[in-house]
Amino acid sequence: MTTPPKTFLVLHGYENRRPPGHWQHWLAQRLRERGHHVRYPQLPEPEAPVLDDWLDALDEHGARPAEGEFVVLAHSLSVLLWLRAGTRRPRADRVLLVAPPSPSVTASIAPIAAFADGLDLTEAGLDARLVYGEGDPYCPEGADLSYGRPLGLDLDRVPGGGHLNPDSGFGEWPALLAWCEDPAVRITGR
Repeated sequence: MTTPPKTFLVLHGYENRRPPGHWQHWLAQRLRERGHHVRYPQLPEPEAPVLDDWLDALDEHGARPAEGEFVVLAHSLSVLLWLRAGTRRPRADRVLLVAPPSPSVTASIAPIAAFADGLDLTEAGLDARLVYGEGDPYCPEGADLSYGRPLGLDLDRVPGGGHLNPDSGFGEWPALLAWCEDPAVRITGR
């Protein structure tokens, strides 16, 4: 008996048009090469996102597959999308939240401020792992303090990782690919 392929939903952040140099693009290609299903949608208007439109896109692309493990990976603003989705969240087997911007930084950027409004950081039972970079300019307080501890999340800290994007040197990210294949893997730097 063969194991059915996994399905991955990869959600990008603010101002992201899914560039080839981003780890998400690299990861989507590697996962497809390994026979997995990958949904990597372009979310609407990434330069001026509207929360309701992004929630609708999450509804559209987040349908649970009939078989196989369903894994969600959200980066940056999509972490806040995931948190704000509440009962609209797709039922996933695993969730990885990567480098969220802090609520105060998000609130200070007019085009994305609505994502921070009403953000519930007291939600109990949110089953996810948070990966964050040390020295992230979009979360100067530290994602462990802003999200990880209040939500009781499993944490992986990447020393010197910044925002865990191409500007921080994260294009290829083998440790993340290894986690996609095996959830016991701890996610480290490049």
